[in-house]
Amino acid sequence: MSSTKTIGIIGGGQLGQMMAISAIYMGHKVVTLDPTADCPASRVSEMVVAPYDDVDALRELAARCDVLTYEFENVDADGLDAVIKAGQLPQGTDLLRISQNRIFEKDFLANKAGVTVAPYKVVTSSLDLEDLDLSKTYVLKTATGGYDGHGQVVIKTSDDLAAANQLANLAECVLEEFVDFDLEISVIVSGNGKDVTVFPVQENIHRNNILSKTIVPARISDQLAEKAKSMAVQIAKKLNLSGTLCVEMFATADDIIVNEIAPRPHNSGHYSIEACDFSQFDTHILGVLGAPLPQIRLHAPAVMLNVLGQHVEKAEQYVAENPSAHLHLYGKLEAKHNRKMGHVTVLTEDVDNVEEF
Repeated sequence: MSSTKTIGIIGGGQLGQMMAISAIYMGHKVVTLDPTADCPASRVSEMVVAPYDDVDALRELAARCDVLTYEFENVDADGLDAVIKAGQLPQGTDLLRISQNRIFEKDFLANKAGVTVAPYKVVTSSLDLEDLDLSKTYVLKTATGGYDGHGQVVIKTSDDLAAANQLANLAECVLEEFVDFDLEISVIVSGNGKDVTVFPVQENIHRNNILSKTIVPARISDQLAEKAKSMAVQIAKKLNLSGTLCVEMFATADDIIVNEIAPRPHNSGHYSIEACDFSQFDTHILGVLGAPLPQIRLHAPAVMLNVLGQHVEKAEQYVAENPSAHLHLYGKLEAKHNRKMGHVTVLTEDVDNVEEF
């Protein structure tokens, strides 16, 4: 690999921090753009403190760095296009635009990448909700914004229509038929613009729309696991992927349905730091630098537990009692309820008995 590079990361949360740590281990220098001076990444990188849509700050970051990347989707794609040099943002802004808008995302997945998605339709006003077959359950999601369950309405009965109509009249939405699935799973895949490498299939358990626990490998058949991985690779190749991408999916009894994509390392891939020979952050940095990518090996089955604000003491106690567990705290100054403060990874053959906090 070529000599030391300066890598600019847009976003200084825990994902930016863990990307920076991987980059630093490989001998690179990191500059992070974030509106908060004491964000998690500030502990391990130089900082440009400014809002994400501050074009002058993006220009300064671009001028100081050889390569740029981002840790989340809500980055100003137009602002980036205005300041980057050719090839400076290997992930590109097209991927950002696809993942920022559920309408673009569904169209890309179903029609361009050719993978199975839940039946859906685009909703531009409450008129599009008039003839719903209420023998089915639906999820109405705003096309832009919305995360961890925000900007969504579940429609089960006519009583739910008032809230759904209100949302549909506020913003463009996507209406999805609710999938009767066995498990929520995800696959992490990384690319370097030419080749891709894929991680084991992860099984995800959510509480209140926030990831609570990830089990690897997912408890599904080998045949379904192979199908999930090949769909993730198909998506990555269609994107000429550079860096890490997470593909979130539903596993039914005999099929895999793609739900959405996140164009970056993902909460469900954190286990890879200890459980794999390369982490999702390592392959992200290698990928955006266009370096050769390793085949991923899982050292042992693993469980990753999210540590939210209300769990910090429990997690510290758990690690004191289970010294072989790995505690990661992100250095956020204030522990708020439901705020992601860290995670714990446990390598164990007995994944069924690791309880959430």
